[in-house]
Parts: sequence; structure tokens; C-alpha cells
Amino acid sequence: MNQFEYVRLSDVTGAAKAISKVANSQFLAGGTNLIDLIKMGITTPARLVDIKPLPLAMISRTAGGITIGAIASNSQVAEHADIKSMFPLLAMAINAGASPQLRNMATTGGNLMQRTRCPYFFDITMPCNKRAPGTGCGALEGINRMHAILGASDKCIAVNPSDMNVALAALDATIEVTGAKGKRVIRIADFHRLPGDHPELDNTLAKGELITSVTIPASPFNKNYHYLKVRDRTSYAFALVSAAVGLQMDGNTIRAARIAMGGVAHKPWRATAAEKFLQGKTATDENFEKAGQLAIEGAHGYEHNKFKLKLAPNAVRQALLTAAAKK
Repeated sequence: MNQFEYVRLSDVTGAAKAISKVANSQFLAGGTNLIDLIKMGITTPARLVDIKPLPLAMISRTAGGITIGAIASNSQVAEHADIKSMFPLLAMAINAGASPQLRNMATTGGNLMQRTRCPYFFDITMPCNKRAPGTGCGALEGINRMHAILGASDKCIAVNPSDMNVALAALDATIEVTGAKGKRVIRIADFHRLPGDHPELDNTLAKGELITSVTIPASPFNKNYHYLKVRDRTSYAFALVSAAVGLQMDGNTIRAARIAMGGVAHKPWRATAAEKFLQGKTATDENFEKAGQLAIEGAHGYEHNKFKLKLAPNAVRQALLTAAAKK
């Protein structure tokens, strides 16, 4: 492990300044992802700015929804009474991730920043454009069972590993950040990037910007919802495919739908075409099957992950069936 400077600060402005003063500095919160990256030699920060003391652990109701501080732990969010009543889809998704011990440490901001778990990214002896731009993508011709079927490029086919991010995408969350140029708000749909020619860039944060909170607008998707995570084992495994869905029902008629998928792209994948198709339709298996197919329009499989071309639409269909059946 390389040597680095450790700085512990208790104000947001100071933390933002501290990160911008030293090249290759990084924020440290729960550390559940960052410490692994440091130990594996994937990242070698010159300075770590510990932001755990920042006053950003709040979870508070607002006139238009709820705001979650960036330092709030995943466990704290998933077990909060307002989250469970207003946004149970988020609680369900968070509880599907990692282990209780990790959820106790992992933070909301850190989960948003979580990096891919692609084995070629984690193996510094292998080519990886995300870790070392210009070296190639080992997964393209390698073992790519866990990899993307949507939004990929010839530079990278890695996927975003977060469960929380998928639910936030379905719920239209916004992310508040602070940096040298002040504060700004980023839609969750615009926060994570597709790989394109620069897969080393996971998100649209500017240098030195710090996530301070996440806001979720009030929504009618707290009754008919479901998070389905298909994985190799029930505990402590990343999704092969996941689906976060919410339905606004009027009897058996769908007034509005939300569908987002995980395990299929470089970012949480919002299936807007499928959502539009379901609006005004009846909640039938046939319509949900069609929505699943619309959710993967343009998908492309690789040698070891072509099964996802069937798994993904079936996961969406089953999640929708489960959500619609809730009374």
C-alpha cells in the first residue's frame, strides 16, 4: 500500500478545499469500496479526506419528499420509518445488497460512487480501460458472464454494481453536490455515465465536488412495488440482473409505471419505453412480458452473458407481476 496523507475535517467547505489542493486526493466515508481499491493497488491516493465527521447523516422529510444525507449509512436509510413508508422500494433494494456489516458502514454518497466489480478492473495484471485508459478491455474477449448487455462500448462492458442506485433511478432521485464553484443538483439519470470512449469516468462529478445529500420526490409507488435481484447465491453477491419497479394502480389499470434495471449496464438502466407502454394498460402477464422485451431494446450479449437477453426481460416481467399482486 502506498503512503498517503490523512485529513479529517468537519465542515463541507473545508473538505471540498482539502480535496482540491492535492492532486489525486479522495474522500473517505465508510470506506467499504475505497479500502479494497487501495489494497488492490487500483487507486493510489496521495491524500485521503475523511468526511465521516461532516453533519450529513440526516434523513428528513420535506414538503416534496425526503432528503438523505450523504453520510447516512445504508442500514440507517433502509430501516428509517419514513423511508419504509414512503419509499419501501429503496429500503428493499438496499437490504438486498452486501451484508448487514457492510450496510452498517457503507454510506449513501459512497454507494453512489461505488465502482465496478469487474474482475478485469480488479486485476492490475489485466488490460482495463477503466483502470488504465488505453490498455484495452479484457472482458470483451474474456470471461464476461457478469457484464453489460446495454449501453456498452468497445472500450468497456463493465456494469454498475449498486442495488441502491437502481432504486434511486426508478424513483427519480436528485443528488446535491458542493464544490469549488458552489452547489448544484444532478438528476440521478445524469449522474452515472455510459462508458463511451472514457470508461475511466464513472460519473459526472467535477474534480473536488462532494455529494452532500440525495432527495427523492414524493411518489405514488409505495404500495405496488418490488425489487427483484437475480444472483448466484442469496447472500453477499452482486446482481446478474436486477429490476426495481413501481406501479400506480387504479383497480387493475396501470396509471403510471417505473422500471429500472441493474446488472445490465454501466449505469442504472431506466426502461422509459416500457414505462410508457404500460401507462393505461391493464396489469396482465401479456403486457408485463411486452414491457420486459421493451426494457432491453437494443441489447447485445457477449459470449458468456447472452443468457441475460432472456433473464433481464423475465426479471422485469416477474417484478411487475409481484408488484401488481400487492393489495
